Amino acid sequence: MARRPVRPVRDPKVEALRADGTLNRRADQVTDPVFCAHPFFDGRDVVQVKYEMLRRVEIEAQAVAPTAAAFHFSRPSFYQAQRAFQQRGLAGLLRQKRGPHGGHKITDEVLAFLQQARAQDGALPAKALARQVEDRFGRTVHPRSVERALARMEKKRQR
Repeated sequence: MARRPVRPVRDPKVEALRADGTLNRRADQVTDPVFCAHPFFDGRDVVQVKYEMLRRVEIEAQAVAPTAAAFHFSRPSFYQAQRAFQQRGLAGLLRQKRGPHGGHKITDEVLAFLQQARAQDGALPAKALARQVEDRFGRTVHPRSVERALARMEKKRQR
């Protein structure tokens, strides 16, 4: 009789933390004694880890460098978390997406220009449209970005 492979038990808290973007992938490297000794403190929750690190320095007057190291953070990361917490509270401790958030080169004005140019000459390739955007607006736009922006507008129009 063939044995079925053993499936690992899924932890719902880990799944929730992962879904929320707050899973600390280096939970096993948090060496702070409280996190090692008490089940209330969960090194897998990066928001809890950052908050406790900040609290330890602010309330218990612990030194920054060893405290940050015990929570597996660098000093610059500590100060970044501290600044974010001061500005936004607990929400500031959530991970933020890096880089630009959404298109920033193809504005509504550029998109209107692209639509007008495409309406005048439907066979105009994206590379030529990108060149026209650069000439008119002084922005370098990749031809693929032009294609995607026009496709999105076409999709909206079809709804």
